Amino acid sequence: MFLLFFLVWIILNGRITVEITILGLILSAVLFYFICRYMDYSIKKEFMLFHLIPLFFQYFYILVKEIVKANLCVLRIITSPEIQPEPALVYFCTDLKSELSKVILANSITLTPGTITVSLEDNRFCVHCLDRELAEGMEESVFVELLKKMEEEERKWR
Repeated sequence: MFLLFFLVWIILNGRITVEITILGLILSAVLFYFICRYMDYSIKKEFMLFHLIPLFFQYFYILVKEIVKANLCVLRIITSPEIQPEPALVYFCTDLKSELSKVILANSITLTPGTITVSLEDNRFCVHCLDRELAEGMEESVFVELLKKMEEEERKWR
């Protein structure tokens, strides 16, 4: 977070001089101290984020791949006159622990064409699917597995 503060300082100044760099380092340190002291942030969390970066990239790659696959599936359903879509509401439960993981999963489902997360209550998801085929295997999806790995990694750093 310290580096992020410093990077924003440099970008907003638009140039780098010794004075700007020193003042930016001081202000970044003060802001970092403030968030550590009063906003329940720690250097431990900073290191945890660095350990999660490869999983974030993997998650993003899989999300883009699933979006492309779902786009092709929806395109096939729309353009094929013999395929009649069967819209469905699918309910499933997950054993994800953190609220953030559940929200990320709900948003990933909504970002994927042909599916919309209708509700999320505790561990129970309600998803509307354009076709029943799009709903298969949602509760054991690769998204859920990666989010579980992220939660396990986070637990190690607590």
